This record gives sequence, structure tokens and C-alpha cells, in this order.
Amino acid sequence: MTIAWETPSSWPRLSDDEIHVWCVDLDAAGEVTALAACLSADERERAGGLLSGTHQRRFVVARAMLRRLLGCYLGQAPGAVAFSRGAHGKPFLQEGTLHFNVSHTHELALYAIARTREVGVDVEWMRPQVAHEQIAARFFSQEEQEALAQVPAEERRAAFYHIWTRKEAYVKARGDGIAAGLGTFAVSLGAEAALLRSDEVGRWKLAALEPADGYVAALCGAGMDWRMRCFRWRP
Repeated sequence: MTIAWETPSSWPRLSDDEIHVWCVDLDAAGEVTALAACLSADERERAGGLLSGTHQRRFVVARAMLRRLLGCYLGQAPGAVAFSRGAHGKPFLQEGTLHFNVSHTHELALYAIARTREVGVDVEWMRPQVAHEQIAARFFSQEEQEALAQVPAEERRAAFYHIWTRKEAYVKARGDGIAAGLGTFAVSLGAEAALLRSDEVGRWKLAALEPADGYVAALCGAGMDWRMRCFRWRP
């Protein structure tokens, strides 16, 4: 299923049965100094610890855009948005009922936001060189490894990323790190994303995303009764 990425002319209303996904180009989201002004002292300290200027800039923009997006939904100034972290590190809002999750890689960031359900999102830039066979052997279930082996060699790298992002989105939505291991559950490889082997099939829904050329992504949300709307941020 092809997902339409909207560029809204006004702020979209978030219904209880929706998950909104925002795609942000971290190199074109706005002036970095202005964005950085809304960060907390902890966030600025984390940014200062990054050696690469590019990584530092993208981290600042990614965090500032999270604050800006959540602030728009909450009716708050970006700098007033306050976060806490769960036992396994998943961030959540100190006030309000919004659920959110963030993933960024290379020059793109994705933000998933919902009112009534836990969400997880993962985006990966398909690096030209990746040891996908070794990674799959270590982290994929037997079913996933067999499905990957059946893909033509020239398509295997992209197929690996489809599996990886779906697994990561599910783990991030759960927020508990899946202590039993990534190989204890399975996801689909085809165009229709799905959780295949888990004691939670029917409790979580997966969706595949294609935010830009060279990127693969997936969304996971609690329940089966939600729909997705995807937006591109324009500064």
C-alpha cells in the first residue's frame, strides 16, 4: 500500500483512532541556533558531547523538532515540554496523555504521535555496506532468516532493512527492550507489515513506510483499530 505524505496548510487534528507520523529533513528544518534555544540544559550538554559538527547539528534539530511538534499538539511552548524516561529508557511526557516515539538516521527523522496508544517508529538509511547476513544470523528469528535467504541477492539488503525496522518499531512501541531477545518473535517481509510470531499477535499493528529514496521505515501501534496519517514538515 502506497502511503501519501501530506504537507498540511494548517495544523492537523489528532483523533483518538489516528497515529500521526511526521518526516523532517534535519538539514533543512530551520536555523539551528533558533531551534537550540528551546532545548533543556541536559539536551544541550548531550549535543556538546558529540564530536562531529554534522551529528551535533542533527541531534539539536531532531530534539528541537520533537519539542516543537509536541508543543503544537499540546498547546505549549517547545521549551515547556517536559520529559521523563521509563525503566527501559523510553521517554514519555511528564504531563498530558500524548504518546510519542522518535527515530532519526542520516539526515531524516520520523516522529510518531498518538493520543490513546503506545507507538514505536524506526527509520534506517540503507547504508551501501552493511553486514546484513551476520546481523540477521544474530538477531533475526529462524523464519525471518529463511525468508531473507529466498530474496534475490541484489534485493537482500533492502529486504534486511524492512525486517529490521519492523522489529525495532515493535520493540520501541513496547518500551521494555524485549529482554528475551529479538529472535523470539517474527515479522513479515512482504509489502504488508505484520507481527507473525509472538504472544501479542492481535495486540499490535505494524505498517511499512517509505519516507524518502534510500530510506526504509516502520510504525507500530498498540491495538488494531488505528489509522495512520503521514506529514512532511516544511519550515
